[in-house]
Amino acid sequence: MKIYTRTGDKGSTGLLGGSRIPKNSVRIRAIGEVDELNASIGVARLHSVGSSVDALLADIQNRLFDLGAGLASPPEGRIQAQSLSETQVAELERSIDEQTEALEPLRNFVLPGGSALGAHLHLSRCVCRRAERSLLDLHESEPVQPELLAYLNRLSDWLFVSARTANAAQGVSDVAWQKLEQS
Repeated sequence: MKIYTRTGDKGSTGLLGGSRIPKNSVRIRAIGEVDELNASIGVARLHSVGSSVDALLADIQNRLFDLGAGLASPPEGRIQAQSLSETQVAELERSIDEQTEALEPLRNFVLPGGSALGAHLHLSRCVCRRAERSLLDLHESEPVQPELLAYLNRLSDWLFVSARTANAAQGVSDVAWQKLEQS
């Protein structure tokens, strides 16, 4: 099987089920943002080997692929890909709660940074928020499964808490925001 098909040379791409839409459509933009989030988490995983979050990150990458497949099979399409449910949202919530219990309470705003893994997870959190905004843009014109929106919203929270967990595991303090004096 060749990786190139030439079918997209004029600016369209295929969805599951065979329909074609413009590559710059809101749906494809959302799919691309989720793909970028998945790639960002893949980079973070370079630093997560042996950490408490590595297996969770691997699971999240697979869930994001499912989410993208759900977006690539719109409600009116011939094929409906299995996507996410409230179960996956609840799994993130449980993990957030468990990690938060083990962390020092937040006393100030945290700047992205700390350990290499922590910094990459903060970056993934920002990419996640952008993907969430793209899904909301799509939702304004075409309904998006509510669980997909909830999953990305919760995932950004999970990435924040996991960045703090990664920093704590490395013995690195979170980078506290400090209000600078006005000159």
